Amino acid sequence: MNRTLAAAIVNGLLLALAVLSLFPLVWMLSVSFMQPGEASHFPPPLLPADPTLHNYRELFVRAGMGRYFANSLMVSIAVMLVSVLLNTMAGYAFAKLQFAGREKVFRSLLAVMVIPGQVAMMPLFLLLKQMGLVNTYAGAMVPGLAGVFGIFLVRQYARSIPDELLDAARIDGAGEWRIYWQVVLPVLKPILVTLAIFSFLGAWNDFMWPLIVLSDQSLQTLPVALASLSREHVQDNELMMAGSVVTVLPVLLLFLSLQRYYMQGLLVGSVKG
Repeated sequence: MNRTLAAAIVNGLLLALAVLSLFPLVWMLSVSFMQPGEASHFPPPLLPADPTLHNYRELFVRAGMGRYFANSLMVSIAVMLVSVLLNTMAGYAFAKLQFAGREKVFRSLLAVMVIPGQVAMMPLFLLLKQMGLVNTYAGAMVPGLAGVFGIFLVRQYARSIPDELLDAARIDGAGEWRIYWQVVLPVLKPILVTLAIFSFLGAWNDFMWPLIVLSDQSLQTLPVALASLSREHVQDNELMMAGSVVTVLPVLLLFLSLQRYYMQGLLVGSVKG
């Protein structure tokens, strides 16, 4: 088998897998523009016979999804910004700063990764209840503000920063905070984008914790509100697909806009550290 034929077969298989992967998303988008009840026909149509925005109007005007969308966006952006700051500070400290017990603390953090997050939900809920943060946006943000995986990701990448670069900055009179802001953060740019995407996706898609900590309906995030709506409109496939599009679209746009930096961060972090 010559190389041209082998390349054609590989590319054909990759194209087929891409089509299979994208088909559910394309069909979801198509159904969201169908008339009520149109997707329930057998066999289900692939394209809307008479495209309409009725489902999106119902979603935002009558179901009030605009409020839940804003809640999710605010919580996700806040979690992304704070988690990037905290995780980069901790990861850089574990990678380059010398302090007593550094390796023991880091190994203890790694051990925590094997514990399912659901195990800590009840103790965390009781702790936030004592602090008065239950049923608040702050309470919904707490689990995502710092994570062991983010610290590990930054640490592995930060270890590739030459010690000579940091020592030169110290010789020039720069303090640790100035070194962090002006030397370390610019070098960490690819991994910062990767971490930001992970943090935003985690907060945006989180269902269990907002369901537990937010009892006020006006504070609910989009996944929780969409689940509640699906119970009320279990047969309204077109409306549910419109809600799914609204849920998927922001994270898809974020990933596509930052894809180059995201891939760079993953690839560089995999070969250095």
